[in-house]
Amino acid sequence: MLYASDGVAWTLGAACQVLRGGIQRTTGLQSRIEVHPIIAVRGAVPSRAWRQTPALSNPKLFVRDRHICAYCGGRFHFDELTREHIRPVSRGGEDTWMNCITACRACNGRKGSRMPEEAHMSLLFLPYVPSLHEDMILRGRRILVDQMDFLLASVPRSSRLHG
Repeated sequence: MLYASDGVAWTLGAACQVLRGGIQRTTGLQSRIEVHPIIAVRGAVPSRAWRQTPALSNPKLFVRDRHICAYCGGRFHFDELTREHIRPVSRGGEDTWMNCITACRACNGRKGSRMPEEAHMSLLFLPYVPSLHEDMILRGRRILVDQMDFLLASVPRSSRLHG
């Protein structure tokens, strides 16, 4: 365990669990390790994952765009949204964070396989590639308050996740 082998460089957040061990012969005290929600591992080298673009999925895309249609501005339920390609795939558009936005079914159908200008539809907001910290939030897994504070501190202030 990293705590016992002095492998933890620093921690953040209040202890979320306390582990108790045996009684030490020399001091007569019970050993105790406080486990924190965020730890930095001593000597760890950042993985290549931190330099890669997060995988694109509809649930993460819809959360990035706050369940708002980029064309009409309406807020919709997950089942009423679609992944909209700004430059349609049929016209050479790619399935990337920078070419995809959230659209309601009506707006997506109205735009069809045209460019937004051709359909006389303008974007209310621009797409962006989420950082790895944003991606952790977008995944929608259970995140403790201390962990969320840490992640949000690393998310650019311009991110829609702050709003």
